[in-house]
Amino acid sequence: MNRSRSPNGPPSRPEGIRPAAGRAADGHTDLYDPGVRDSMQAFAAGEDTLALEAAAALRSASQAVDRLRSHGAGGRGLSAGALDVLARLGTAPDEGLSIGELARAAGVSSRNVSGLVDTLERDGLAQRVQDRRDRRSVRVVITEAGRDWLDSFRQPTQRAMSAVFQGFTEDELARFRDLCLRVVRNQQRIEQYLSAAPRDQPAP
Repeated sequence: MNRSRSPNGPPSRPEGIRPAAGRAADGHTDLYDPGVRDSMQAFAAGEDTLALEAAAALRSASQAVDRLRSHGAGGRGLSAGALDVLARLGTAPDEGLSIGELARAAGVSSRNVSGLVDTLERDGLAQRVQDRRDRRSVRVVITEAGRDWLDSFRQPTQRAMSAVFQGFTEDELARFRDLCLRVVRNQQRIEQYLSAAPRDQPAP
């Protein structure tokens, strides 16, 4: 569902998204172009497509939020992952956090976090320091430039998030948050199962 740009005008709406809400056959608001639903039904070989539609909608929503976060970053090039690490460091104790602690908090591998920390160090936003209690270990701390970056990023991000969730009630936002976190929890459970199960055993 990428946005495309017409030769004579602004970017078109994401593929498959209708300009106005109608009513779906299941009684819910229908933002999908009927052609997209037909394609999903063909792909699913007659099985229910609601989970596929939900996944596509979640992917489009994630892309929309990331685009706005990129605008808030002012072209400074931080990925969503690096930004999340920097935000965690911004609220960490003075001694910072270990790579393992950052990885567990983000739900990703230590190797992944190490790469993100490399990016932040290169940009002068964070740095590795020796652990005062264990000289064999290192911790990651935010720099003064990193705090300044977060301060400059905060206000445009808050405005962008208010705009993208315009019309949502507090209850809807809380419900949306929890539904997304349930997706993440299921994904983590499946990955744990796959890492422990024989390779020829299907996922649950």
